Amino acid sequence: MDRQAEYVLRTVEERGVRFVRLWFTDVLGKLKSFSITPAELELALEEGMTFDGSAIEGYTRVQEADMLARPDAATFEILPWRGNDAPVARMFCDITHFDGTPFAGDPRHVLRRNLERARERGFTFFVSPEMEYFYFRSETDPTPLDNGGFFDLTTQDIASELRKQTIITLEAMGIPTEYSFHENGPSQHEIDLRYTDALSMADNVMTFRLVVKEVARLHGVHATFMPKPIEGAFGSGMHTHLSLFEGDTNAFHDASNEYGLSKTGQAFIAGILHHAREIAAVTNQWVNSYKRLVVGYEAPVYVCWARNNRSALVRLPPAKQGHQGDATRLEFRAPDPACNPYLAFSVMLAAGMRGIEQNYALPPEALNNIYEMSGEEREAAGIGSLPSSLREATDAMASSELVRDALGEHVFEYFLRNKRAEWDEYSVQVTPWEIREFLADL
Repeated sequence: MDRQAEYVLRTVEERGVRFVRLWFTDVLGKLKSFSITPAELELALEEGMTFDGSAIEGYTRVQEADMLARPDAATFEILPWRGNDAPVARMFCDITHFDGTPFAGDPRHVLRRNLERARERGFTFFVSPEMEYFYFRSETDPTPLDNGGFFDLTTQDIASELRKQTIITLEAMGIPTEYSFHENGPSQHEIDLRYTDALSMADNVMTFRLVVKEVARLHGVHATFMPKPIEGAFGSGMHTHLSLFEGDTNAFHDASNEYGLSKTGQAFIAGILHHAREIAAVTNQWVNSYKRLVVGYEAPVYVCWARNNRSALVRLPPAKQGHQGDATRLEFRAPDPACNPYLAFSVMLAAGMRGIEQNYALPPEALNNIYEMSGEEREAAGIGSLPSSLREATDAMASSELVRDALGEHVFEYFLRNKRAEWDEYSVQVTPWEIREFLADL
């Protein structure tokens, strides 16, 4: 047994932990869990725990039900909101077959596989997402708690207290944050997570979403990561900062380039742009995601890149003086916070790596406000657009060899079936807008 596993066993005994929750995700990125007692913990760490995979979205058929959840001891943390009387801990798990081989439908395995491909070329993939979300009165009452705007400093109220308690809870679980503030929409907030490797960050995003919701619940309100919960207001994004490192060296940086961007960085951005439509169904996986990706609300719609131009899909943020060498990164602005982070990081990395492997050329920088350009001007500049609906996104994904390869056959086929079924169900709905517009006059 390794040192990390020994640490887990010792901590559980010393802290009097009563239950250990084993966490994993389904293909759609919903957190799943079952609990074990300390008596089962050593066995779980050495051999894994059996569970019924047929009950999980996108996992196995009934006749292939039993699987193993193998805890990753490095992810052990005490859950701060469960109190000290009967402490509860959690660990993320890797899902395997009984012979120990990874299960192809495990999103954590999908990301591990893509990270290993990058590692074989000498790269480590780092990410930092900006997590946006809303607070409402309840699950059934989408009334905002405030009418504040971007960076508003409001008087002491429940929303600012919620954000403070959320950050304290995250830090207690070893998840550092960089910034937090009121976002543009009413009762909309943002907390930015500090850069780390992509696998740790995917685990952190899953933890973050639960922490935000748990802290809100404890205060009698509801938090949601729904991309566009309020008509006419700004939606919630998950702008994601990406970089590759070769050892301790930022592979995106080149001081001699006019943008401070290496050939590797240029090709990575070109890969993201080239495959942006194909990966959209994964980074923006819900029908509601495409209510956010519309003109007029600062969401990215057009496929282009720029330095300090927030109308572009990919942005090259300026680095602070003295930090250019290690802080060079790109900001991919399409994803929303309701995605499956393991799959989303996988397709982002795959798109960028394809650009590097095939030496894609970086298109010219977009210097104008793309929203103000005419369709003819955008076409002349070679600026395309993201899919405008989940149906369009799944059609683009279906023909993508890159996404199929990045996700693997199992996840690719299940995800596509599920999202097409979601679109079909949505497309037959009669909405309040249709009733309002047509019922009286038709």
